[in-house]
Amino acid sequence: MPRTSRHARDVAVVAFAQSDHLRRTDELSEVEMVMPVLHRVLAQTGLKAGEIGFTCSGSSDYLAGRAFSFTMTLDGVGAWPPISESHVEMDGAWALYEAWVKIQTGEADTALVYSYGKSSPGSVRDVLTRQLDPYYLAPLWPDAVALAALQAQALIDAGETDEPALAAIGARSRAAAEANPHAQLSGAVPQGDYQVRPLRTGDCPPIGDGAAAVILAAGDTARRLCARPAWITGIDHRIEAHSLGLRDLTDSPSTRTAAERAGLFEAPVDTAELHAPFSSQEVVLRKALRLGDEVTVNASGGALAANPVMAAGLIRIGEAAARIHRGAADRAVAHATSGPCLQQNLVAVLEGDPV
Repeated sequence: MPRTSRHARDVAVVAFAQSDHLRRTDELSEVEMVMPVLHRVLAQTGLKAGEIGFTCSGSSDYLAGRAFSFTMTLDGVGAWPPISESHVEMDGAWALYEAWVKIQTGEADTALVYSYGKSSPGSVRDVLTRQLDPYYLAPLWPDAVALAALQAQALIDAGETDEPALAAIGARSRAAAEANPHAQLSGAVPQGDYQVRPLRTGDCPPIGDGAAAVILAAGDTARRLCARPAWITGIDHRIEAHSLGLRDLTDSPSTRTAAERAGLFEAPVDTAELHAPFSSQEVVLRKALRLGDEVTVNASGGALAANPVMAAGLIRIGEAAARIHRGAADRAVAHATSGPCLQQNLVAVLEGDPV
């Protein structure tokens, strides 16, 4: 099927690199963690930092525990020559969206997007509580696992899954991660004890540190830099109501809307990389994105195998693009999320040129 685009300019992911995702990287600063990834992604295209038209990063000052911490990682990009640069206090998938818009405007032909997160220094479960409504929910300090457990229990009560089915998702993800040298967890990882019922350890993401980067390019530049570019034929992001009490936790209308706007349902996909930090969230996303058993889901292992906060969503786009680069996929969907219980959702559709 010929590739079609609904946008002013054809933009593709032409390179992707990521770090090894580890439980702790005490010996590394954020810039020391990011710099090798930036060098590798640039080396894939032969570009130098000064040849990139736009640079955008994603991270969270809450993880670092200090304001404007992202400015230090710019040392990894290079201080000279001067660059056009921006930052989002979000997962790197949203930084990619900003870079994609920048290229669509014609102000750049190439973009470097990177993101990173070090969750090991503190309690990420408590840090993520700061995303909640500050008047009603945040003062109660419900952590991310407790909220995901509410979602999982709602799915079980609705008859859409059960604990053995959730365990099978975790087992499949960790088994797939055996082929991913960057994964933090892989192989036969025990389900373990309940973290918050009905979620066991195997239903929850590992806590760890990591970074990722992609390069975007437009039109003929993309074709020059990559043998088989992963064209972003559609991309959109939407958000649910802030209050969890106003939402049906067994469904994700924002994911469905973003998928419709991105053109996902116009043709079949063969690959999906879903940012589902909890096994129960894969159930919700599969339904919202209408993914059948014929679709390969999270061949990388997904967020259950490695979940560097603020980079895991960008990794989903990068992993989907990498499968297109090497000919393992022709049309893929990548999903990124942020906030409690799939509150914010970004969907990107990527396609390779017909072989």
